[in-house]
Amino acid sequence: MSTKRPVAVALAGALCLITTACADASTDKDGATDGDAAAVRSGYPVTLDSCGVSQKFTKAPGRVVVMNGASVAEVSTLLALGLGDKIVANQQSYGMSEVPGRAKAIKALPNGDVKLNDAYDIPREAMIGLRPDLVLSTTSYGFDEKNGFATREQLGQVGANTYVSPQGCDQDTSKMTIADSYTLLRDMGKIFGKSDRAEKLIAASEKSIAAVSAKVKGEKKPRVMVLFSNMAMGGNDFSSVVAKGIYNDILARAGGSNAFEDASKTSFADLSKEKVAATDVDALVVIGYNDPDPAAYAEKLLKEFPQWPAAKNKKYVALSDSMYLGPSNDLAVEKIAGMLHPDKV
Repeated sequence: MSTKRPVAVALAGALCLITTACADASTDKDGATDGDAAAVRSGYPVTLDSCGVSQKFTKAPGRVVVMNGASVAEVSTLLALGLGDKIVANQQSYGMSEVPGRAKAIKALPNGDVKLNDAYDIPREAMIGLRPDLVLSTTSYGFDEKNGFATREQLGQVGANTYVSPQGCDQDTSKMTIADSYTLLRDMGKIFGKSDRAEKLIAASEKSIAAVSAKVKGEKKPRVMVLFSNMAMGGNDFSSVVAKGIYNDILARAGGSNAFEDASKTSFADLSKEKVAATDVDALVVIGYNDPDPAAYAEKLLKEFPQWPAAKNKKYVALSDSMYLGPSNDLAVEKIAGMLHPDKV
């Protein structure tokens, strides 16, 4: 399977009107309405800064559009918070998940019945037609007019708030860490009045990761190759190899290191077969992005490079959404640690 370049570029880079009070609310002597008082009691209004754009929410959004961005971070976060019923159009899917039932739940969400553009995302007119009150995008790419998308200003004019996920402002996700997954959870919790649930999810994830990290502390850190299964993103044989980003934070917590961290200054490296062959790879992490069998791809690589320690020891794990920005990074840490240090985890 080969993924077309526009989606890969987004991967490397990756809404009912809001009102301040009910129309029939009564006004007290100070000019405040019953609706205002109710909003304050419920925690609203909520104001967030997203990439320098201030967004004010006077109530929980009810018509959410989730742009593709070659991500599952945003839709998975909403589902983890129990907000699937707020989504009127979702374009995100990896086709699989480490979380039981999540892939099926994502598949069951409405897609808005829109015709996607060449970047496999929602074009401007179709977006406006969805009448969103919140639009989520992994990076600012999703609001770039030159890509045929509705801008944040245009969406604001029709009553839609917009949100760019952490580290997505400049379309460079190379500095992303697990902490950004927690920021995304917290922000969605604030926007939708689900902060208590968000904090419980974060606390459980932190506890799980800390427990795994403690078990592998002081152990030798195997050199791991992380790449997307059957995906072409550049001109070389291996153009979807991870160099930097949240993947490295996950590896470090699991007691590993990235074999190709120095191969690129950006999130992904575009490598020749010779460069890959000359690198000692102790283990593989293959990420399945709408590939039904990433494990088969991992097995193929181990046969192609029998000189790797990874091939001699058959060390690999196939993952999907837990390796990316989102609410399930603790699962990736646990599974990778179990593969790298089976006697410790």
